[in-house]
Amino acid sequence: MIKLVNLTKFYPSKIGRQYVFKDLNFEIPDGHNIAILGKNGAGKSTLFRILAGSEYPNTGQIRTKKKFSWPVALATGIHPKMTGRENTRFIGRVNGVFDLDDYEQKVFEFAGLKKKFDLPVKNYSSGMRSRLAFACCISIDFDIYLIDEATSVGDPSFKRKAKDALLSKSRSANVIMVSHELDDIRMFCDSAIVINDGELTFYNNLEQAIDIYQAI
Repeated sequence: MIKLVNLTKFYPSKIGRQYVFKDLNFEIPDGHNIAILGKNGAGKSTLFRILAGSEYPNTGQIRTKKKFSWPVALATGIHPKMTGRENTRFIGRVNGVFDLDDYEQKVFEFAGLKKKFDLPVKNYSSGMRSRLAFACCISIDFDIYLIDEATSVGDPSFKRKAKDALLSKSRSANVIMVSHELDDIRMFCDSAIVINDGELTFYNNLEQAIDIYQAI
């Protein structure tokens, strides 16, 4: 269970505080692969970043014992002066990976960087960096994978590989997804949270949620 407790998030502006959420209390249920839906500006990305820990509420908190991935399409924690291999082992240690040698091999095989795995990441293309970050994320067993346009990573062959890997993870763990692509949402998710006017509503039926979202 993920509990949002008295959560408030606002951004300052010339006309005063612009609230995204105000004193929000909500429970995200276990055992679902959940899409976050809402019109532009509703707070989808803000909620996603708060769940990911890359942004913090002004007040309130998130309570959970679940282990979250970082957003799988985000090349976070990748140090440009370190090699792909060095980055992999560092990320593994930070995330409590027990067998670093096994983890390193999984990332090496999935990323498909071959000899460039031992080059500094500053020499990588943006696509290569994204492939390394995705491989580092998908090779760790998280309780919940945060998916933010993750299937846009890499070339067509790697996109198919990434999509297959995420589908496999969605059967053994859970996903929370933000995407503008309804086809991807239907592929990965079985339910949804619709955000409207700062309020969250969970729908067990994904198609019902999509209909409501499109009617907003």
